[in-house]
Amino acid sequence: MLEFTQLRFELVGHVAVLGLNNAPVNALSRTLCDELTTALDYLSEIDEVRAVVLTGEGKVFCAGADLKGRASVIKGPGDLPAHSRRTRECFHAIRECSKPVVVAINGPALGAGLAIAASADILVSSEKGCLALPEIDVGLLGGGSHAARLFPHTILRQMMFTGMRIQADELYRLGVVSLVTKPEDLMSAAIGIASNIAGKSPQSVRLAKQTLNAIEDMTLRDGYRYEQDMTAAIAKTEDAKEAQRAFLEKRPPVFTGR
Repeated sequence: MLEFTQLRFELVGHVAVLGLNNAPVNALSRTLCDELTTALDYLSEIDEVRAVVLTGEGKVFCAGADLKGRASVIKGPGDLPAHSRRTRECFHAIRECSKPVVVAINGPALGAGLAIAASADILVSSEKGCLALPEIDVGLLGGGSHAARLFPHTILRQMMFTGMRIQADELYRLGVVSLVTKPEDLMSAAIGIASNIAGKSPQSVRLAKQTLNAIEDMTLRDGYRYEQDMTAAIAKTEDAKEAQRAFLEKRPPVFTGR
């Protein structure tokens, strides 16, 4: 198992729990960025893990880019493109992880923190969670593409132009998060959702996420055709045959991941 310095790892059944752990506000440092990418790439290929929960340690989910450490990372020509590439690949590692990622927003998720959350599959929040794009106040931009996956046009523009925060109750009203809990109940709720996913056929879940990622930018015709092809592929797996037998025999299925 890999070891990390700014990322907490725990295995709960078939669920991997990752905690951003860069005190005091879990800013996305170079180390945290690299460790998160490495962890998700690793978990993508571990059969024991069937779903991932990602949260922040302490009171903040992620306060955004590590502005204090920026000078030590961007020192000369070539450093800025490398930094930009590293950051966007971190977000892609979440979206492209072969296992569904449930984000538990325990506090503010700002800028890069919002992008981390928007790259995941399912979002839940405690009452203290919020999302915002505060870059306008520090002379930067970023996160608009990811936020556009979550918010309608007018709200997104207001967030980008003003840095306003969207609190948990409004996130739920907008359908950005599927659940809002008391702070002490957040992790049990997130792990519960992930455990439910982990109880399904691993092959079916993997292909379902792959399909949803692929069809996101397709036309209806192309997307549904792709989905039909993936349905045919799933039907050939041993897990699919076991699911059908279990349904007919009125018993819980026993999946092997084959």
